[in-house]
Amino acid sequence: MSTEQAQNRTGVALLVYLLLGVAFGVTLTKSEVLSWFRIQEMFRFQSPRMYEIIASAVVVAAASVALIKRLGLKTVSGEPIAIPPKTLGLGIRYAAGGTIFGLGWALTGACPGPLFALVGNGVTVMIVAIGSALVGTWVYGLLRARLPH
Repeated sequence: MSTEQAQNRTGVALLVYLLLGVAFGVTLTKSEVLSWFRIQEMFRFQSPRMYEIIASAVVVAAASVALIKRLGLKTVSGEPIAIPPKTLGLGIRYAAGGTIFGLGWALTGACPGPLFALVGNGVTVMIVAIGSALVGTWVYGLLRARLPH
């Protein structure tokens, strides 16, 4: 494959990813999972709506991973998709990570996925949350070697 063909393929892949991201943002908006009030309902156990959405996402993800493994699907660039096995447990890293994630979610009213969709919907204060997420990722990168994995 020539360099020009590879660049065209990469350009098409980026366009597909952009369109999928826009569709995901529209879905998040229309399903109201971006709503701070819906998230507060969830944390106050006033409505099962968000729990149902999360459960359906888990089911879709599990079915998708099973399908990827069964069909041996490849990436857009033709590479095989390899999903390494995970070792699950009740270690401190899960408790600490879940607590940090949950606190951030409760304080901002949004988990990381919808942050960009919120900014796109005009909630520009979420730029601060995006910046905070990036700083948190950077700090994790600095501390990763010292953390239990």
